[in-house]
Amino acid sequence: MSPQMIDRLLHGLLDTLTMVGASALVALAAGVPIAVLLVMTAPDGLSPAPRINRALAAVVNGFRATPFIVLLVALLPLTRLVTGTTIGVWAAIVPLSISATPFFARIAEVSLREVDAGLIEAAQAMGCRRRQIVRHVLLPEALPGIVGGFTITVVTMIGASAMAGAVGAGGLGDLAIRYGYQRFDTTVMAAVIVVLIALVCVVQFAGDLVVRRLSAR
Repeated sequence: MSPQMIDRLLHGLLDTLTMVGASALVALAAGVPIAVLLVMTAPDGLSPAPRINRALAAVVNGFRATPFIVLLVALLPLTRLVTGTTIGVWAAIVPLSISATPFFARIAEVSLREVDAGLIEAAQAMGCRRRQIVRHVLLPEALPGIVGGFTITVVTMIGASAMAGAVGAGGLGDLAIRYGYQRFDTTVMAAVIVVLIALVCVVQFAGDLVVRRLSAR
């Protein structure tokens, strides 16, 4: 590849890291509270609220069931309202965050539900409040599973960010479409694929390493 194309590849990688990184932080910040709320308001939870649980679950399931490319288009008015534009890296962060948050919330919910009920009962017997149980029992015990789920979410977001490049979001996906597919340049396509695979491998390795260390505590 030419030096100009290498520069574009590096710039695309930086854009992808920006999109995924910012969206992952939003998904983490919003997904964990949603997961906790789903577990707490479940019929067998610490604060049963069936109506709230069903309504929240319906919203989460609705966004999860919507394909990302459809969600990307449907959220254009909101994206324009938030970022002032519908193209570019920062415009892609809005649909990426909204798509990833319910996905991660469901994974985190599963991890929270797998916490030993005996630990929760012991905390209740000691007089712990619900907030203390969540903070000192549920979240610490479920942390390895939450980190593992977050890793899966980030990997999924990398693929979604490449898809967003097809509609002008920038990043590696945009590079592959404009300079690889449309110009029939297999070298660019291969380079983008290699970079994406390497990025996924790095994220997965780092996530697995953190999970192993948390599980060994």
